Amino acid sequence: MPARHRLSPDQLGIDDVVAEVLPEGKVEAIRRLKAAYGQVAFVGDGINDAPALAESDVGLAIGTGTDVAVESADVVLMSGNLQGVPNAIALSKATIRNIHQNLFWAFAYNTALIPVAAGALFPVWGILLSPVFAAGAMAMSSVFVLGNALRLRRFRAPMATPSDTSTT
Repeated sequence: MPARHRLSPDQLGIDDVVAEVLPEGKVEAIRRLKAAYGQVAFVGDGINDAPALAESDVGLAIGTGTDVAVESADVVLMSGNLQGVPNAIALSKATIRNIHQNLFWAFAYNTALIPVAAGALFPVWGILLSPVFAAGAMAMSSVFVLGNALRLRRFRAPMATPSDTSTT
């Protein structure tokens, strides 16, 4: 394996690297890795990578690659830097966490306040929620979900890329 490939897996946290193989070999390697590990991600940038990008569970195309590779991929890394791979994984995990938080909030809010708005507390405690207050509370719930989602704008990639550290 060339020296340029030896450092990348350790630096990027990649478990297994297959390099310098023909397109059929890439697809076969993905099938072998799927059988051994389960889900497999593939990073590619050329026309020869399109079948492997399609075969993998998650295909990541280098944005500076060919149109065929970009169209075959699930994720497009905008720079040609492989450090975008762990950064994309971290952003994906943060996004899924955010979705779970928003779903929990919406479920808890609706479970608690819809019965109150429907008058469930009126027979017991005489509490009746006015429609104006209920509509305002629902709007505030939506604002909370949007605000929570906007927190992703503050996401910081775990690995700095050269474009992040340049002074130009």
